[in-house]
Amino acid sequence: MTQIVTQSIVEVLVPLVEVDKAEREYRAFRRLLPQLLLSHRGQYVAVHDGEVVDFDTDDISLIQRVHARFGYVPIHVGLVTDRPTLLRVPHYHELQPADSP
Repeated sequence: MTQIVTQSIVEVLVPLVEVDKAEREYRAFRRLLPQLLLSHRGQYVAVHDGEVVDFDTDDISLIQRVHARFGYVPIHVGLVTDRPTLLRVPHYHELQPADSP
C-alpha cells in the first residue's frame, strides 16, 4: 500500500541586506558604463546619487573637487574603459629555513 506523506510548509523570512551607498554608486557606474564609453572614454568619472557629477583625466583632482562640492560622502570614481580592471590580490610566501652549513 502506498502512503502519501505531506509535510507542512515552513516559511523562512530572510531579511534583505541593505546595500551601502558606495556599492550603489559602483553599480550605477557599471550601469552607465556603455553610455560613458561613448562620451568619456579614457577619463575618470565621479558618480554621486546614481549619476555622473564630474569627470577629469586626473582622478585625485576629480575626487578633491567632488568632495569640495558635496562634502566627504561616499562616491565612486572609475576609469571609463572597456578593458577589464586588473585586481592585485596580495599574498604571502612561506620562507623555508636555509640549510645550515
